[in-house]
Amino acid sequence: MKKILVLFLVFVTGMVLAENTIIAIVNNAPISLHSLKDNFLSSKTVEEKIEILNAQIDITLQLQKVSEFNLRPTYEDVEAVLNDVAKNNNFSMNDLLNFDEIDSIKNEIVEKLSILNLQRFITHNLDRPTKNILNDCSNTDLEQDQKQIKIAQIIISEVSTDLKDYEQKNILIESFLNKLSNHISKGASFESFAKLHSQHPSYQNGGVTDWLTVNNPTLEMLDSLNKNEVSEIYSTDFGSAIAIKIDERFISSKLKACEERVIYQNAEIYYAQWLKNLREQAIIKIYYGKLN
Repeated sequence: MKKILVLFLVFVTGMVLAENTIIAIVNNAPISLHSLKDNFLSSKTVEEKIEILNAQIDITLQLQKVSEFNLRPTYEDVEAVLNDVAKNNNFSMNDLLNFDEIDSIKNEIVEKLSILNLQRFITHNLDRPTKNILNDCSNTDLEQDQKQIKIAQIIISEVSTDLKDYEQKNILIESFLNKLSNHISKGASFESFAKLHSQHPSYQNGGVTDWLTVNNPTLEMLDSLNKNEVSEIYSTDFGSAIAIKIDERFISSKLKACEERVIYQNAEIYYAQWLKNLREQAIIKIYYGKLN
């Protein structure tokens, strides 16, 4: 009986040691066989195991940079993903949190969000790939089905008054805008008035906006304006406003999606090269003999 017990202990100890065998070191951080055992179960050859290990080395390198740049996700970010997971699987949040594997699920979410934060951090200052966008997205065969306009606005959010009543202040703002509108209708320069009176940062260039897609009642009203016609007063997130229509154009509704795809692909290529350089600069030791 004692001999059987000794053999059993030797067997168990061997399993524990095997699982904790270090198969690679990445900048002094070990990767154990245990950490990859689930992935290794589906691999049939040493080559497949090496591919899995290399992927884990890349993850380790990225997570080291996450720590260096303090890019771990917030508690709220993790909770938001957990809520999505529960919702997409028709679980309540309590049901999800009571799963035996919840810690593993949370760790996977934290890891993926961390790497996503790193990708954004590394690529956020990339120049817009204008040449690639022109090459890939200037297909004249695309249906020009989306209207855009460019307008100039005068936006007023405050007036000099001691009045505290919100409605009374709005009446004064509208009265002031109506005066400006009358002057502009009689030939005064909208651009000059915008630079002088508008309380929005766009005042610097005469209130002129970027191209705006006509997709709501306010923009439809502005689109209907004749040349040099001043709009009725309308509300914006920054205050009350009047505007004139400057220009219009039609573009393909698929153009934006194409531009976003090209920008994303450009960021992917840049990040992949960054990760390759990071790996080349790292100190990595792989114990290939332990992968058999």
